[in-house]
Formats: sequence, structure tokens, C-alpha cells
Amino acid sequence: MKLIKNSAKRLVPEKVNNQKQIPFKGIGKFKPKGNKAKPPIKTCADYPADGNKVVKNLKEALKRAGLKDGMTISTHHHLRNGDVLTNYLFDVIKEMGVKNIRWFPTASFPCHQHLIKYLDDGTIHHIEGSMNGPLGRYTSEGKMKGVGVLRSHGGRYQSIQDGEVHIDIAVIAAPTADPFGNATGDRGKSACGLLGFALADSEYADNVIIVTDNLVPFPCYPWQIQGNNVDYVVEIDSLGDPAKIVSGTTEVTKSPDRLLIAEYVAQFLEDSGIMKNGFSFQAGAGGTNLAFAVYLKEKMKKKGVKARFIRGGSTKYLVEMLEEGLTDYILDGQTFDLEGIRSMRENPNHVNTSPFTSYNYHGKGNFASIVDAVVLGATEVDLNFNANVVTHSDGYLLHGIGGWQNCLFSKCTILAIPSFRDRIPVIVDEVTTLVGPGELIDVIVTERGIAINPKRKDLLKAVKNSNLPIKSIKEIYNEVTELCGGVPKKPKVNKNKVVAIVKWVDGTLLDSVFQVER
Repeated sequence: MKLIKNSAKRLVPEKVNNQKQIPFKGIGKFKPKGNKAKPPIKTCADYPADGNKVVKNLKEALKRAGLKDGMTISTHHHLRNGDVLTNYLFDVIKEMGVKNIRWFPTASFPCHQHLIKYLDDGTIHHIEGSMNGPLGRYTSEGKMKGVGVLRSHGGRYQSIQDGEVHIDIAVIAAPTADPFGNATGDRGKSACGLLGFALADSEYADNVIIVTDNLVPFPCYPWQIQGNNVDYVVEIDSLGDPAKIVSGTTEVTKSPDRLLIAEYVAQFLEDSGIMKNGFSFQAGAGGTNLAFAVYLKEKMKKKGVKARFIRGGSTKYLVEMLEEGLTDYILDGQTFDLEGIRSMRENPNHVNTSPFTSYNYHGKGNFASIVDAVVLGATEVDLNFNANVVTHSDGYLLHGIGGWQNCLFSKCTILAIPSFRDRIPVIVDEVTTLVGPGELIDVIVTERGIAINPKRKDLLKAVKNSNLPIKSIKEIYNEVTELCGGVPKKPKVNKNKVVAIVKWVDGTLLDSVFQVER
């Protein structure tokens, strides 16, 4: 495998899984050409006139879809760690004797450890999607036959529409569906919220199979997936474990350090002038981000400020803000708890979105750049504000990118992170894996101080008279390094063995993940 340096000075392979790659050229420097991919033309004459596309089981649907060796099979992750369907799907594929599948999930979870035996025996050749938990460790140790490919949620949509990834068969878990193939995720015993991450799969795949454990008479409404894009419908007993699909009560952190970080972030939005009538923000579902939403809500109520919209992942805390009149809209990308699912059913201003509208970099704009402030996490940040979210300091691949990269294009990107974890500094001299270029990251908020990117002179000026602990990133780095007893050793990796690659939002190759030597 020949490695070259891209514009970020990271070593990346020229070819991955026999596909030629375009190295990262810089933010906004790569200009794509050509037309979007074309889904196959099909005719109503090939489908039942009564609209009933139900087949007897998943094996029959895969047979009719023409499953064979080397195909690309896609799934989505809205069922999260409760996903039963994906494991069952590959049980069936194994039973059918099919090999060398490229699995193209929107994300994986620890429950997918079940699939390691299929990576071992060649049923699955490699994964193009997040490799979380056990699958990340398996990949990092060089056990996967192919090279893993990590993309953001928007990058995944981009790769499909640009023709970089052609999906042969999409298998879409639908908590409620009708025999025609219309499907939604906002109701049913396996309700997970919306199905937006499966939208591209339904639009571009050669064959689309809807699998549901709640088949209702036509029409299933609202339909998040349109039956006109669906070939077959399969009814099974259970898509997943509802207790693990969503958390009934997503918990705010109780850590004093994390609470302080959350309070600093909320105060920064207020003191910098970002928090004002008509503003917008996005925050995830982690404990620190939830605490930030609570603190910000109180500040908004105190000052009589109303947001125009909030970008989700939705949680009960964002739903409270909508129902208390503190925002006009929730623009939801995925739903993290039961209150979010309820709100999606009941509130017309709780709007379903998809990676196409929110994150796709090869569209005519997207929602990400319209957001005034986004609060994210990271596993590492370096002295140049570069950030890592896919590996830890030990080199192990244990996370996916999600929408993280796409969110960096907001008007103010804030990383709310502890300065160290388990006595290992999070602020480092150079990140293990480059996932977000520092020029797009504006503010680092830790319990030991706040660092503002020197390029953001406007933000430095705005908080000049604030009582927030503004420091340089070098000051925080020095303090944390001393506290943790010095600079930890870099992970020992095999620079001749690339186990995964990190794509940038435009499809270019940003960095490599190398095999960890245990």
C-alpha cells in the first residue's frame, strides 16, 4: 500500500479496497464534477397491482433482490444498541453461503460484536461506517480483511449520491410500515424516532427491503420512507430491544468538572452575544451537553430570549424548550429518548431532517452552516486546535464520526471537553488521528479554562471583559501535562498497515488509522 502526504501533512493511501482515493486538499479546495448517481429505473408492471409487497421472510427478500458474493449491503443505526435486525440479517446471509459483503452501516454499536465471527470467516469483507466498541478494537488490531472507511453522516450521503458507494441492497429497519413499503420510526413497539439516515439508501440502492415488526394497513402515515422506493416488505417478530433503542431518561452529568464545563459553555454563549433572539444552536445527547442545555435554558428564560430553531439529536430537554416556547422549531436529525419520539409524533414544529438537508457537502448548501453555535465533544485536541473523535491516545479505533465533521461548519464551533481522562491529557501536542482541521474549531472549553482560536479575533474581543477563565491553548496544555505527570507515550503502531481511513466531508482522504501493536 503506497502512502502519500495530503495537504494536512498526514500519510494516506493512494488506493483503498482497490478504489483510487483523492487526498485531502484543504477546506473547500476540492471541487467535484459530474452528475449525481442514478438509481435504476423500474416499472410498476413488476410490482403487485394491489400494492402488497410483503414476502414471507428475509431470506426470500434477499433472494429476490439477487444477493450474491461481493455485494454492498446497507443498514441504519437508529435502533442503536438495541439492534437485533442487523445481526439476524447476517445470520441469514451466512446461511445462504454468500461471501465478501461490504457492510455499509450508518453506524455500528457494541451489540454488533455478533458480527465478528462473520468478519473472521469472510462473510463480511470490510466495514464502511463507524466501527464502535468491539468492532473498533477488532479493526485496530488488523484483523479485518479489508480497510475500514470512516465517514461523517453527511459524507455517507455524499458518497452515495456521488457514486463512490453503490448500494446493491438496502435493508431498512422500520418500526412501523405498511405492505406498500411506506415506513416511519416514530411509532410502534420498536419506535426509534425518525429514519433520516436511511433516506439515501432508499433513494439510490438497486433494491430496498423494509423490515418491520409492526405492519399496519395502507397507508402508514407519516411516511419517512416512501413506499415508491421500496421493493419488498418483510414482517418479523422483533427489530430490537426497545430498552436499548432509546434511553427512557437521558441523564445530565453529575460530575462537578463536567457541570462546570457545561456552565462555562452556556455563559460563553451569553457573554459573546451569540445568545440573542432568533439565534440557533446544536448540542448532542452526552451528559455534558445535556447539562449545557439546562443552563442555557435558564439563561434564555431569564433574559427573555427565544431561539428560532434548535438542531437535534432531540432529547427531553430540547422538547421542553419547544413546548415552553423557547424555540420555534426543533430540526431533528435523530431522536435520543422517549420524549423526543413523543414530541415528533405530537408537535408539528418538531421537524424530521436527514443528512441531505443537514449535512451533505455536495448539495447547494446545507443546514449546518446556518447554525449559530454547535457544542461537540472530542477524544483529543491539539495545540493547533485540530481534533480527533475516532481514536483514543492509545491508537484504538472506538468511535464513529457521526455528524461531528459536518457540524464544524457552524458559525461558532465549541468543543466541550475535560482536560484529561483517566490521567491521560485530552489536550495534546498532536492528535493521534486528524478528524477535524483546527481552522474550523473556534473554542475549546475545559474545566481548567477556555481557549479561543486566535483566528477568531471577534470572539476574543466579545468576551474581553467577561469573567470567564480565558487562556491560551498552550497554557491549558502545560497545566494539564504537569498535572498528569508529563507527556504520555505515543501509541505503538505499524505504519505499514492501514486498518481504516478517515474521509473528509467532501469525500477526500483526511487521515489513516494504523494497526495498533499490542
